[in-house]
Amino acid sequence: MANKYVQLDRKDTVIVALQDMFAGEEVTVKGELFFLKEDIKAKHKFALVDFKIGDEIYMYGVLVGKATAFIAKGSTITTTNVVHASTSYEVEKSGFNWSAPAITKYKDKTFNGYHREDGSVGTANYWLVIPMVFCENRNLDVIESAMSEALGYIVNKDFNVDTQALINHYKNGASTQELLDLSIVQTKEEEQKNRVFPNVDGIKFLRHNGGCGGTRDDATTLCNLLAGYITNANVAGATILSLGCQNAETSILQKAIAQRDPNFSKPIHYLEQQQSKNERSFIEDAVKLTFTGLIQANEITRKPAPLSKLILGLECGASDGFSGISANPALGYASDLLVALGGSPVLSEFPELNGVEQELLNRCASKPLAEKFSSLMRAYSKKAIAVGSGFDKNPSPGNIKDGLITDAMKSAGAAKKGGTSPIVDVLDYTEKVATGGLNLLCTPGNDVESTTGLVGSGCTVVVFTTGLGTPTGNPIAPVIKLSSNTALFNKMNDIIDINAGTVISGEDSIQSMGEKVLDHLIDIASGKTMAKAVLKGNNDFIPWKRGVSL
Repeated sequence: MANKYVQLDRKDTVIVALQDMFAGEEVTVKGELFFLKEDIKAKHKFALVDFKIGDEIYMYGVLVGKATAFIAKGSTITTTNVVHASTSYEVEKSGFNWSAPAITKYKDKTFNGYHREDGSVGTANYWLVIPMVFCENRNLDVIESAMSEALGYIVNKDFNVDTQALINHYKNGASTQELLDLSIVQTKEEEQKNRVFPNVDGIKFLRHNGGCGGTRDDATTLCNLLAGYITNANVAGATILSLGCQNAETSILQKAIAQRDPNFSKPIHYLEQQQSKNERSFIEDAVKLTFTGLIQANEITRKPAPLSKLILGLECGASDGFSGISANPALGYASDLLVALGGSPVLSEFPELNGVEQELLNRCASKPLAEKFSSLMRAYSKKAIAVGSGFDKNPSPGNIKDGLITDAMKSAGAAKKGGTSPIVDVLDYTEKVATGGLNLLCTPGNDVESTTGLVGSGCTVVVFTTGLGTPTGNPIAPVIKLSSNTALFNKMNDIIDINAGTVISGEDSIQSMGEKVLDHLIDIASGKTMAKAVLKGNNDFIPWKRGVSL
């Protein structure tokens, strides 16, 4: 361990423990020596000064809270003595100068992707089966069971759960404790069947619980999101299942597709159950049309493409006190490299930008963009307050337990994923990424809702930082997991792709780790390796209904 603690910014009045520290330990900051008043757990913070009630607390150089009790220098910062606080913000457009990182190592690099007629390039090649309404979800189940395994699209499993063993032991009179002690998980090597269509990565079924009931705005938003998936560069075509009477009409979907791609040419098949002879005929038509669509999709092969064609979703979830120190800034550096190469990173999760709005406003390329970001943030905040919540309620119990005790503290670290580059566009939920450079996208902080939204706006690959661990994936975009600490990487290596804990230990700098992230991302985008979320078959898909979700 290179250091036991760190001050992240010269303005900071709290210090981060990089490993467990104990009462009486010496601490030296800016040449001043003092002693810890109590034990400090790794990832947590301790006071650099004496705080009186009402004193402001700074971390990452920004306001993250106020003291609610006297806090002695060298004591722990907790939810019992600190409350959330953040700075106000306003649109003040001034010049923003950015020093782009050196890209010599990457300027001639390419990735092998799927080129679409609209000029976009995918990192994968999927066929979609989409219900316009939740009533069709069962039909998706039938189609999936009929097609996926037969065509070779089965997820490799690295273990089996032998429930039959439990049944057998129960029938033979085993006690409850004997059943609990029984080993029923067995390692399994399952061979992937030969795919009938080797150039198609799979058929993905976008089950959801919307399309009817709710509000008409919900239905329109859902159609916009589904259009984003259909026009995403990772998709070759789609089969659409409509009941026929739902709010989410196929005409709304078709209009949304045309808005995103006026010259849309991918194969797409629309089926309406209420106009079919019977359910059997409906399913049969869907299977046959999907099969013929796969024949077309299989004609597309990977070809070299410049890195400027990558659209990268920046996501974090199950964050900890190290996320904003290792994984997020490393991803931010990779984001800056991609911007310098002409690519498009996308920063979302607006509730987790609370407290850093002014910095982001100052980075907006124009005053109208800054005004749009400010308007979206204020409207979102008002909705949260109106239902008795607020951005300050965002940190989860897991966040708090591992050192993120206020939303502003969490947000200041989360925003590091966006690097330091100018913001070239601000998008509302479901709006399409159309400008090269760093984009902001309004989504909830909820991991799956946000990831779903990122891909719906065009992201073809996602890097997801985590400090506590999560299996979240996406149906059509590879989700690469980046751990903030080595302990997590070692414990959950089956679902984590890259370890940024080496930044904490001093083995890597932010820059060297950022390059490792980009290198791995290029391999994933080229199909050279698979993200573990893809290997595990994590196809999480939750549309946001625009209600309050933090």
